[in-house]
Amino acid sequence: MKLTDKLDLLMDRYGLTRMGLSKSSGVPYMTIVNFYEKGTDNVKLSTLRKLADFFRVSLDYLVDDTIEEESPEETHSDVVNIPIYGKICCGDGGLAFEDIEGYEATPKEWLNGGEYFYLRAKGESMAGARIYEGDLLLIRAQPDVENGEIAAVLIGEDAVLKRVYKNGDQIVLQSENPNFPPIFVPPHQARILGKLKMNVIKY
Repeated sequence: MKLTDKLDLLMDRYGLTRMGLSKSSGVPYMTIVNFYEKGTDNVKLSTLRKLADFFRVSLDYLVDDTIEEESPEETHSDVVNIPIYGKICCGDGGLAFEDIEGYEATPKEWLNGGEYFYLRAKGESMAGARIYEGDLLLIRAQPDVENGEIAAVLIGEDAVLKRVYKNGDQIVLQSENPNFPPIFVPPHQARILGKLKMNVIKY
């Protein structure tokens, strides 16, 4: 089985398109496209390692055409690698996810359809919700949330985590710390990135 065939199987397993694989793994989109259009004879070892690490398979599995599959223990099919983004910005109406700091192996049982990503909590404005500086936050990408839900919201070039309240012609972003006053913004100046699903605390 060729590398591209294996990539097709792995992308199908993780529900990824080629563009989605590029965004999630950090491998340039055109590099992935060239696998299919120009062959894989000159693929860099570093690229193959990045793909193997992302899909949680062995390097041998990707490069050896005689290896048809790996055992469930080797493929870790019960987990998905989800990117941790250091920066999210908005330009030309689209979102740009930048500065991937790594990937977090996430149990599939935590996920319930849709797309997910991780952010790092900044500051202490959500301390009352037990969210502290540096905490790893699992976000389900969605353009809206219910009143009172905690969401990642893009304001200008900053992604903030707040409770969201919609009040007529403005959005109120409420902290969980009395030292931080609420933020009032018109809807067109605040873009909801997604709903907080979990704070992953590691000891």
